Amino acid sequence: MKRRIKHVTVLGSGIMGSGIAAHFANIGVQVSLLDIVPFELTEAEQKKGLTKDDKAVRNRIASENFEKLKKASPALLYSPKFADRIKVGNFDDDLPKLKDTDWIIEVVVEKLDIKKSVYEKIEQFRKPGTLISSNTSGIPIHFLTEGRSEDFKHYFAGTHFFNPVRYLPLLEIIPTHDTLPEVIDFYMNYGAKFLGKTTVLAKDTPAFIANRIGVFSMMDLLHNVQKLGLTVSEVDKLTGPVIGRPKSATFRTADVVGLDTLVMVANGVRQSGAEANDFNDVFALPDYIQKMVDNKWLGSKTEQGFYKKVKNEGKSEIHGLNLDTLEYELQGKSSFPTLELTKTIDKPIDRFKVLIGGKDKAGELYRKSLGALFAYVSHKVPEISDEVYKIDDAMRAGFGWENGPFEIWDAVGVQKGVELAKDAGYEVSDWVKNVETFYKVNDEGQSIYVDKNSGEYNNILGQDAFIILDNIRKNKTLWSNSGAAIEDLGDGIINFEIRSKMNSLGGEVLDGLNRAIDLAEKEYDGLVIGNQGTNFSVGANLAMILMMAIEQDWDDLNMAIAYFQKSMMRVRYSSIPVVVAPHGMTLGGGCEMTMHADRVVAAAETYIGLVETGVGVIPGGGGTKELTLRTSREFHNDDVKNNRLRDAFMNIAMGKVATSAYEAYDMGILEHGKDIVAVDKRTQIKTAKMLAKSLAEHGYTQPIEQRVKVLGKDALGMFYVGTDQMLTGNYISEHDKKIADKLAYVMVGGNLSEPTVVTEQYLLNLERETFLQLCGERKTLERIQYMLQNGKPLRN
Repeated sequence: MKRRIKHVTVLGSGIMGSGIAAHFANIGVQVSLLDIVPFELTEAEQKKGLTKDDKAVRNRIASENFEKLKKASPALLYSPKFADRIKVGNFDDDLPKLKDTDWIIEVVVEKLDIKKSVYEKIEQFRKPGTLISSNTSGIPIHFLTEGRSEDFKHYFAGTHFFNPVRYLPLLEIIPTHDTLPEVIDFYMNYGAKFLGKTTVLAKDTPAFIANRIGVFSMMDLLHNVQKLGLTVSEVDKLTGPVIGRPKSATFRTADVVGLDTLVMVANGVRQSGAEANDFNDVFALPDYIQKMVDNKWLGSKTEQGFYKKVKNEGKSEIHGLNLDTLEYELQGKSSFPTLELTKTIDKPIDRFKVLIGGKDKAGELYRKSLGALFAYVSHKVPEISDEVYKIDDAMRAGFGWENGPFEIWDAVGVQKGVELAKDAGYEVSDWVKNVETFYKVNDEGQSIYVDKNSGEYNNILGQDAFIILDNIRKNKTLWSNSGAAIEDLGDGIINFEIRSKMNSLGGEVLDGLNRAIDLAEKEYDGLVIGNQGTNFSVGANLAMILMMAIEQDWDDLNMAIAYFQKSMMRVRYSSIPVVVAPHGMTLGGGCEMTMHADRVVAAAETYIGLVETGVGVIPGGGGTKELTLRTSREFHNDDVKNNRLRDAFMNIAMGKVATSAYEAYDMGILEHGKDIVAVDKRTQIKTAKMLAKSLAEHGYTQPIEQRVKVLGKDALGMFYVGTDQMLTGNYISEHDKKIADKLAYVMVGGNLSEPTVVTEQYLLNLERETFLQLCGERKTLERIQYMLQNGKPLRN
């Protein structure tokens, strides 16, 4: 029987409970978020004359956490309006409603006796066959079901989400011996298909998979820092983006997560007796860590940990903890010759061979840390996982590592990794010694992994749902230049991949795009525009625009903008279906390319918008035209006309960026009934391919260019009044007003005396002319220079 999840009840409204509730709401599920009834009235409640029987009091804990959920930054909800899908309540009044829920997720405090008492209450109201799971991160799963009914045990498992739930895609599924096989399959499939999670089947071992490996790696580093004489900021510089880890690296991550959490996991593993002596010692707390815990220097939650914000002469400075003196001090800038050697290497995975060869402290740290990590993970197969890829999946999805430990080991060479482990004082597990490589790519472009027992290579389960561009480039690339490539996805569909720095859109990318459309029109059925970089595209090549503007090379700049516009219109009006797959930062020209597609398959985590005003211009690649066109479709009466146009104008003028694909619908960048959202980004390219193929098979016909109704001078006057008021109120600068007024001029169709129907090309010409005018402004050049130097727009 098919199981449908329409309603979920989350028990516990703290950080994790709220995050889980928000993510189920994100995918359209109704959620009850419950917590305990408060023991006492607050002073504010007493002043209002409330009693313990009032609903506002009884639901207070869940209600307060729900308000924090709605205000969280970064946002936990894809759209603020999704908060309506969550209802709050309390354990005493609302547990009887469990009979109507499809899935109960327990997220109460990490104490076994408390969890078991909650389960006893649940059993009074839970309907047989209802899913029940725990988000515990440390308590053995089999302890939780002691004393429970057979039906409870059959449908119970650990479902360990990672914080923040929306942004970290790992979901560890930890069944017990009593969990039904079909229930395990459901948790695994639902987590991947609906929640967009990397679901990893974990064994019921201490800390499961990701925390077991991640905390070992962090604890090993904590032991090595003092030995090597490195500061906390130096370690964070060495263990962040340069090796494909989050910007928070090691010590900032510990501050964000909380030192108490790190210590809890480390102590739990150490006390479990699961580790051999040499590894168990790594989980012992260094003296300075114990002192920090005793002092309650736990990180962000106590406003000091490895870092502390210090006021100095009225200015805030971030000071780092001196691990020898336990005093906070301003951290100096550091440089390492080893890092300099990797500056020309784009991919972190390709840097490791260089990093382990360093002759300075950095090289020594990498050799020691990787050697210990390689040895440790070799001994965790099969203890915590039977397959190496599950460990790599867990570390990528749960800790934000770009590459898992076995992938890194492959990158440096298996035998070299064995040597590093030995030099660090460890022996790898015997099964590794005959392995040539942990992963290979088969003829179908899929990764296969080595089996520990047989030495044979097996398929990775579920990988047939993805197309991994890294795996097909070698055999499927049809054409490439320095900024782009065209790959054959099979079944008559090709992919255009942007591969320039930051995936910016310059001449080489546009040349590739036009070549891809030409090729698709002549020999294929459809085109996908997608890549699997960190971001889809940050927009146009600003350095090129700045150079042309400084040299006042207006003819070349005019031709460059016209070429960009023409390329976007080819995306819209080619004879084959074009599907664009944006994700991450999709700004400026990346947004314009998306809006001109026949269909869009957007990752849920797509941050998309027309941001050109931040650098002193308006969207010049068809973005201004396109939002004007889309708005004009809704011109039913005067109020709607002005409101719709004003909303589109404000989104461009303020450089608004959608914080998710769902918010992009609200902004008119994505269109309901046409564009779709992929909650699991890994499925994007394959979904886009299937959509392009479906359009072709159903008789795709080249669209006819549209005409646009613009409103002329009356609407322009309305915009001018608005920008005057904003200037008078000091909300914008003189230059901001100039940009906004010129934007308005384009969106109303220029100097027209009355509403008029015009061609898209008419608006494109206005757009390009205005873009060029603004490029001649000194303030614009200053903004572009600032953006190039600082990576963020200047508002003045």
